[in-house]
Parts: sequence; structure tokens; C-alpha cells
Amino acid sequence: MAQVAMGHQRPYRYIGPADMFAAASGEDGGRRIDSAGDLAEWLATLSPAERAEPHTFVVDVAGGLRLAPRRSEHVACAGGRPVLSAGEITFARQDTGWTVTEVSNQSTGYCPEPSSWPVVAAACERAGLLHPGGFTTAFEFRRCSACCQLTIVKDDDFTCAACGGELPTAWNASR
Repeated sequence: MAQVAMGHQRPYRYIGPADMFAAASGEDGGRRIDSAGDLAEWLATLSPAERAEPHTFVVDVAGGLRLAPRRSEHVACAGGRPVLSAGEITFARQDTGWTVTEVSNQSTGYCPEPSSWPVVAAACERAGLLHPGGFTTAFEFRRCSACCQLTIVKDDDFTCAACGGELPTAWNASR
């Protein structure tokens, strides 16, 4: 398993609804996963259906992988704190150990860039988890300069779905 450099280390602060942030602030956050054993213990607490679906994840500012059930908010998984990446992650047990089978940066509360992948890979590797080498689904988030709506860029079309305005080409979700 190759080591991945922690090149992208911009912390993302939560930009979602204030009531969710208030409810999450000060919590411990999701389960920190430092090893395949930690992952196995955490997964054992879930129902079979929950184990099979994607899970909420964040990489905290210390580079640690934190997990919560899918229906958890990313801000709760992070305990209200900034993150280096966030999204959804799915695992499968293989002969060689636990493998990340699917991983995305889908988090409208933090809107991490696809370039945050190296911190996700490094967190997985530190925990002994094999991974696919990149986000299996990557999202580009932009905030419309005209109407302030948060938008997902689809098919390289930088047009705001809400007002038709032109979206910036550089990431600006937190502004």
C-alpha cells in the first residue's frame, strides 16, 4: 500500500444550517478509526443493513478518519469542528482485510474539493484500510455570486441551477 502525501490540508469549516451546527458543537463526533480492528468493532455495532450502506465520514484536522451512520450529519461526525475532507464511504471485507469500495466528497455541509482526496487516502492508509486510489464519485461545489445559492457543478457546466448565473471556476463554497 503506497503512502499518500498530505498535500491538501485546507481546513473546511461548516457552512450548512446554523441549527445543525449548534446541535453538533461540542460533541465528541463520530467514531475515530485508527485501525482495521477499530473499523470491525464499529461496524459490529450496526445492523446488517446499516453495515451494507455508505457511512458518513470526515477527516479531522489531525488527519484522523471519523465515521458515523449514513443518516448522521457531517457536522455531528466532526463534533462541529473544521475538517480536511468529508463525504460518504462504503467498506467491504476482503481476504486481505477491509477495503474501501466507494468513497465520495458528498457533503453539502462542508463542500470539500476533490483535491482533498490525499488526506482521505492517508487517513485510510494509517488505519490499514485499502482504498480505490481516488474518489469513486467526486463533486465540485460552487456558490453563485449572483444569488448565493450553493450549487453542484455537473458535466463541467458552471451555470447556477437556481438563477442561471455563471458560477466561478475556482472553489468558493465557504464565501
